[in-house]
Amino acid sequence: MKVAYWPGCVSRGFTPELHGSMAKVAPLLDIELVELDRAACCGAGVIAEHDQELADTLNARTFALAQKEIANGASMMMNICSTCQGAQSECQERLDANTPYRDHVNATLSAEGLTYERGISNKHFLWLLVEEIGLDVVKSKVKQPLSNLRVGPFYGCYIVRPTDRLGIDREHPRDTYLQLLIEALGGTVVDYAGQYKCCGFPIITMNKENSLKQAGRHLGDAIDAEADCLVTPCPLCHLNLDLQQPLAERYAGRELGMPVLHLPQLLGLALGLSPKELGFGKHVVKPTSVIDWSTSVVASAA
Repeated sequence: MKVAYWPGCVSRGFTPELHGSMAKVAPLLDIELVELDRAACCGAGVIAEHDQELADTLNARTFALAQKEIANGASMMMNICSTCQGAQSECQERLDANTPYRDHVNATLSAEGLTYERGISNKHFLWLLVEEIGLDVVKSKVKQPLSNLRVGPFYGCYIVRPTDRLGIDREHPRDTYLQLLIEALGGTVVDYAGQYKCCGFPIITMNKENSLKQAGRHLGDAIDAEADCLVTPCPLCHLNLDLQQPLAERYAGRELGMPVLHLPQLLGLALGLSPKELGFGKHVVKPTSVIDWSTSVVASAA
């Protein structure tokens, strides 16, 4: 399966282990990644607050670049960032609904010889796994079942709401896909209070205390539910839950030490890749604290 691949800016900057693990996992799933290396930041919803047209133009440009690859054989556009999915879905909704506005944006893109045509299919890697590849196929490729690993899903904001824009319905229960994937990989799903709540990252520059209190509360809830680790489809959530975790401990008033895995990393473990190949050494809270590779399965926390 060939996809026009948008890794986002965070995965190539603050979380290179996400970009790297996706590159390792893709061929194991027969996915060919055609990277959109000329694409710009989606704006993360922040640019749109100050200049909606600029945000829409940046994302229309990314869509246009993806459509060029689709014309050359790619089946769709794929991303690995929930924030990108949410921000781009919002922009696409505006562009597709308003022909004069879309024409206006395309007039700007014409300087690069680009045009966005309405209706591009842009799916997060999580959605693609379930809807395009299929969990039965994923399960058939598992080499190291995640036996005895208790995994807490952390969706964050951008990939679960608003449900109508993100296509979440009975036919596509996308707000359950992490749980379904964890089970397909042989792990145990741990439900806890914060799995669908904001990680706190969007307000960290405005109210650091409240941001880190949110992160600490979610991590503490997962610990109390006896999760061994969390998995998230969003690198911005990963930044607040992993990179900021030592600071979050101060506001939580307790020790945390909860490993937070990127989605391709969790998948890569089950597909037989090593912690080193998946970039676990780059995490602040090392995921190897819950992984025992003296056996063929993933073990519980020390």
